[in-house]
Amino acid sequence: MRRIILSTESGADLPEDLADKHDVQVVPMHVIMDGQDYLDGSLPVKDIYDYYEHTKKIPSTTSTNSHEYHSLFMRIKADFPDCIIIHIGYTSKASSSFHNATIAAEDFEDLFLIDALNVTGGLTAIVMYAVTLLEKEPTIEPASLIEKIESIIPKSRLAFVPGSLEFLKAGGRVSNVAYLGGILLKIKPRIELIEGKLVSTKKYRGKMSIVTEKLMRDYLNQFDIDREQLYFQYSIGLDESIMQRMDEIAKENGFKNVKWMQAGAMISTHAGPGGFGIAGLEV
Repeated sequence: MRRIILSTESGADLPEDLADKHDVQVVPMHVIMDGQDYLDGSLPVKDIYDYYEHTKKIPSTTSTNSHEYHSLFMRIKADFPDCIIIHIGYTSKASSSFHNATIAAEDFEDLFLIDALNVTGGLTAIVMYAVTLLEKEPTIEPASLIEKIESIIPKSRLAFVPGSLEFLKAGGRVSNVAYLGGILLKIKPRIELIEGKLVSTKKYRGKMSIVTEKLMRDYLNQFDIDREQLYFQYSIGLDESIMQRMDEIAKENGFKNVKWMQAGAMISTHAGPGGFGIAGLEV
């Protein structure tokens, strides 16, 4: 029986304990700060926020390049010579990473690429779905596994609200007028992944404790999420009382397992401190 190895990018924010436990290989994306290139995962998120406090600038992010993918796939093949690699990638609609992976893949056999059309918790939900399938059916045919993974991609639902509009403004993602209006009215946008693209679908008004509860209830009303597993994402700075309240709501709604995921440097660069997100799979 040939072993199937799963891989993904650091933009999945896949918790290290899950990656280690299930042997999921994670390749880092990049954060560029003050002219220096850092691998996502090597740069403490707090450094990003400290940098912004001092400069009012945010770092930029770049994709994993084709050489890095080639090195990843070479390393996997060296460790498991007869393996089959299935790479579940960060959405191609928001990064060139997936395109770079396809370039690297040309040199390998038994390597399959899947565009997850998702990021952070939405991507992790898909990766962990694949992990579960493999554990339930270790002898599953690769073609069957790939078909099942691809079928779940449209059912992975991610929604989040940034903790601060300052990072969106500093990164050029909102106009100054929208920023000032948002601050004065205490408005926060709801961001979703729709066909792989990040889209603002709604605006919430109020302090973060109110906004997160509105987001959670709207999300559960909109999507029939599998109660077996729910993923919460947060960027450092989210109030602990909000986290406790989200756990309570998840329990009230019958979720059996909740996994909290801290946003890494790459995602935090876009979301800013104190952000909150939800991800799960529709039944």
